[in-house]
Formats: sequence, C-alpha cells, structure tokens
Amino acid sequence: MDKLPVVGQPLDLSPEELEAEIKRLKVEKNAVILAHYYQESEIQDLADYVGDSLQLSQAAATTKADVIAFCGVHFMAETAKILNPHKIVVVPDLSAGCSLADGCPAPAFAKWLEKYPGHTVVSYINCSAEVKALSDVICTSSNAVKIVKALGDQKIVFAPDKHLGAFVAKQAHRPDLVLWQGTCIVHETFSERRLIELMVKYPEAEVIAHPECHEGILKHATHIASTSGLISYAAKSPKQQFIVATEAGILHKMAAAAPGKTLIPAPPEDESCACNVCPFMRKNTLEKLYLALRDLQPQVDVPEAVRVRALKPIERMLAMSV
Repeated sequence: MDKLPVVGQPLDLSPEELEAEIKRLKVEKNAVILAHYYQESEIQDLADYVGDSLQLSQAAATTKADVIAFCGVHFMAETAKILNPHKIVVVPDLSAGCSLADGCPAPAFAKWLEKYPGHTVVSYINCSAEVKALSDVICTSSNAVKIVKALGDQKIVFAPDKHLGAFVAKQAHRPDLVLWQGTCIVHETFSERRLIELMVKYPEAEVIAHPECHEGILKHATHIASTSGLISYAAKSPKQQFIVATEAGILHKMAAAAPGKTLIPAPPEDESCACNVCPFMRKNTLEKLYLALRDLQPQVDVPEAVRVRALKPIERMLAMSV
C-alpha cells in the first residue's frame, strides 16, 4: 500500500479503497479536507467542509487540524496557509490555478495601482498572495457588496474580476469603482443566445447566476449570488426548475439541498466543449488527494514577508463578514 506508484501510472486501488485510505490518512495525519463546490462530487463527499471561498476561509481560520488538504485551486490553498503559517497545507495538484489570479500578476497590478493614489484596494479572493499583499481588504462573491458599502465614499479600486466588479458597482451604487479587467474563463463563456433558447424550452425555470457572469447572463437572472447563496436559494424557492449559470460542479450539492428539483446547467457558446466545467478545479482527483495526504506533498508555502502583508486584508474581510 505504501509503495510509491510508477510515475504516470494509476494507483492500483479501487475507488472504494481510495476513499477508505483517504479516511484513514486523515485520522493518522490529523488532517482536515476542505473542498470547493466546484470539485468532483467524490471529493465533495469525502470533505469535512464544502463551501464557497468565504466559508472555506472561515473554516481554515478556525481549524484545529495539523494538516489542511485543500481541494480547490492554488489561491485558496495560499489563503489557508496565510491564515495558518505553522500548519502543513497540501493540494492534490499544484498546477490547479485560476484564470483570474493568473490574469492579475502582482508586478503589473502594482504598476497599475500607481495611477490611482488614495484609492482603497478591494481585491476579490481569486488572486495570488502577492496581490492580496497589495490590497487593503479582500472580498468574496458572498460579501463583496457588503464590504464596498461599508467603505462609504472612499475611492475604490476593485480587482481582478471586472464582471463581479460591475455587479458590485451597481448593487452598492458605486459607478465610480475602478475595475481591473480580469475575467473567469468559465463564467465568461456562458452564452446569452443559448441561455435564451433554454429559457424558451423551460419557461417555468428560474435563471440563477453567479456574479462572475457577464451582464448578458445576469440580466436574465432572477437571483444572483455566490455558490452558497445559489444553493440556498434553490433549496428555499418554491420553483421546481432552475437554469444554473455557474460552474457545473455546484449541481452536486444543489441537488442534495433541493431534492426532486430540476437543475439545468447554463450552456457555453461552443456546444462541443465542456466549457462550463473549470479545467483547473478538475485537476484534483481522489488519487491525487490520497497521495497528497500520504506524502504531505505538494505543499503550498507563502514567503513570510508576503504572508504578513496579505494576512491583514484577509483578517479585515473576516472581521467585516461577521
């Protein structure tokens, strides 16, 4: 069982054996498994906590575990490490990145900020530790509107998601928000044309959407919210059909929270691709999670100088989210 697998070869374990080994290792290593709603259903079912970025940040901030196995993307694991410098933070796949984080490199962001002196920098949690270190407060899709409203009439730069920023600007009545022009490759690809076709096909269905979607999608949505907010809405709404405009991994927990309801994933423009599935999130697998717990690799580390600077805006977010 402990013999290292040949590189590139699958483990000689059934899914049931993998799950049993992951559970055993979790106890042995005093580990906690955190998983985002966009993970594969098998990983969600094994996790101790499944949530959106805010919920997972809160769980990471309070865990008593020695090891955090973060099943999400790299910036999420970085956030856990920033909050827990003395704990081991592992990810199943170190290359599980994020188009928003990748599209906002810290050196370019720092240079861009020079054009906006006196602005409060609000950064969406979907960014690197280095960008967080350049920020005044972090937000998630759950609390972005609340945080911007709480800042009153301060001049604000919002990064890196321009669609979430535009939504926040409208909801907080802040048309003056300065937006970094980043997008999520999944939410950017949803097609308004094909959404309208679905709405005609399912006239009783409500459209619910994540605020990372572009305005062509959001203008058709009955409810716009974070992943946890969308799940809660689907569970409580009297409607029986929903067209869901966010990454398709959410449907696993949404189906459990809203049993018997019809959940229809919003379509991308290209019918031939699975573009409503995040390729980064799906790099994590049960096999990789098992190996990460067994070997405590790959680990996520943040340079201490960066960690200390990034911690302040994260702690400010957590305090403002109570």
